[in-house]
Amino acid sequence: MKDFYRVMQRFVLPYQKYVLLALLVNLLAAVLNVFSFASLIPMLNMLFGMDNTVYELMPWDGPEGVKGAVVNNLYYYCYQLINLYGRGTTLLLIGLFLIVMTGLKTFFYFLSSAVMVPLRTGVVRDIRVLLYNKVLHLPLAFINDERKGDIIARMSGDVNEVENSIMSVLDAMVKNPVLIIIYFTTLVFISWKLTLFTITVFPVLGWVMGYIGRKLKAQSLDAQQKWSLTMSQLEETLGGLRIIKAFIAEEKMSRRFLQACDSFRDAQNRVSIRQVSAHPVSEFLGTCIIVIVLWFGGTLIFSDHSSIDAPTFIFYMVILYSIINPLKEISRSSYMITKGLASMERIDKILNAQNPIQESADPKALCQLNERIEFRDVHFSYSNNSQEVIHGVDLIVPVGKTIALVGQSGSGKSTLVDLLPRYHDVTGGEILIDGINVRDFLIRDLRSIIGNVNQEAILFNDTFFNNIAFGVPDATMEQVVEAAKIANAHEFILQSENGYDTFVGDRGCRLSGGQRQRISIARAILKNPPILILDEATSALDTESERLVQEALERLMKSRTTIAIAHRLSTIKNADLICVLHEGRIVERGTHEELLELGGYYKHLNDMQQL
Repeated sequence: MKDFYRVMQRFVLPYQKYVLLALLVNLLAAVLNVFSFASLIPMLNMLFGMDNTVYELMPWDGPEGVKGAVVNNLYYYCYQLINLYGRGTTLLLIGLFLIVMTGLKTFFYFLSSAVMVPLRTGVVRDIRVLLYNKVLHLPLAFINDERKGDIIARMSGDVNEVENSIMSVLDAMVKNPVLIIIYFTTLVFISWKLTLFTITVFPVLGWVMGYIGRKLKAQSLDAQQKWSLTMSQLEETLGGLRIIKAFIAEEKMSRRFLQACDSFRDAQNRVSIRQVSAHPVSEFLGTCIIVIVLWFGGTLIFSDHSSIDAPTFIFYMVILYSIINPLKEISRSSYMITKGLASMERIDKILNAQNPIQESADPKALCQLNERIEFRDVHFSYSNNSQEVIHGVDLIVPVGKTIALVGQSGSGKSTLVDLLPRYHDVTGGEILIDGINVRDFLIRDLRSIIGNVNQEAILFNDTFFNNIAFGVPDATMEQVVEAAKIANAHEFILQSENGYDTFVGDRGCRLSGGQRQRISIARAILKNPPILILDEATSALDTESERLVQEALERLMKSRTTIAIAHRLSTIKNADLICVLHEGRIVERGTHEELLELGGYYKHLNDMQQL
């Protein structure tokens, strides 16, 4: 329960007004319920002629006490009505009173549930927004280590589980304790002896339901993990559908997905079977308790000095039966809490993930590159236990110059440039801009002066205009059009059905590779950054598309400080400096001609591309 209360403190506190209003409404409903059932006593007495006592109005502070005065005066007013209107009319009036009280009670019960709806939906929305924002701000290393399908499963299935269990429980936990307190007070008021006996058998119900709930959490956690695996399979299938079809692997993927679904189904079956066992077990135990209390109450009535008569005992049993249902709801709630907390644990793995990339406590201003970028003895590894992928790199990038990084796949080119905008932080050495460590700048300021054009042009399922203006929220149509013209994208955009308002599809699936890349370049042009990072921007294009993209890149690189990762050496022949990386180290550096004369790694790469 401590974990449940921590969840409530984190997410329910902003909605405490709804909780307080629900408590008030439930209190009124419980009181009305007691008064409505209290009308059963005089009704039974009149129906069966069980009471011939003559009642006189009794003072509230009399020798019989408050309880005696309440019972005596209710009977007094009832018999006053009988004397005035007769038994039949009085019985009808009491019945109408019961109907009115019940109507008011049910209205307040409805109101209590309606009041909790904004809280329930608001908390779930808050969790989803927190998750999304956390994912946005976590480093790329965390996202790379996690399966995307698993993250999606936590934002969908796990959050839904929290809604269906913990938030549903919250509604019950606000209502049922109030009912139990009111009903229990009424039971003590009617007969403390019978109530003392009753509470000795109730713990049995709580222990059995608690045992069922304790077994559930591990099973629920296992089921949610199997659901994540299923979502991961789906995400991989959607992302690799072209390869699946190309290799005629539909049946293989179908078998994999069926296996994941079967595994989730088996885990879900175990959870559901234990869940559905809660109600029949509590129903059986509740009946057992009722029978035991009936027996003990009967012995009190049959005794010569009974403090309770038959109609009052029936009223007692009605209230007792009424209190059993809230108790069962609380028992079922404890079971559902453990089920929801299993999902909350998986959500917290993201919410509580530590971000090693921290802002500077005393950030320095940054709005332009004035002198140079310097990599000074830079080392990097993805974790403390992993091998270094960058080993003591020293590199100076003067302002306005173009530096090219070449090397075999896995040599550390992309990792090295990812350290500049702090997608990762160096584990040794430092990176400086105009002599100041990049850790001393605000991340937002640092990344605002850097533009990226990657090998995979990442577009969003939005219009051409919004994709180009993605990083410039106040961009005008004229500015977007000018950027598209420089990027050789204006013509094919105009040829689309709605021009700049045409949607490009998921990840730009409605465009060719060259078109996607030119939109990506237009986006970088509009941002107009002083530092430009090109990560193999033309390696995946055909000759014609490469020519158009290369022209756009040359326009983009003018008067900018550029770090270009190149796969095709022909695209970086005119770079001011070419650095050859091998196993995380710069092994050669110089111009194109100088490196060819060295006859080393660069010449080997160049000769291979000439074949």
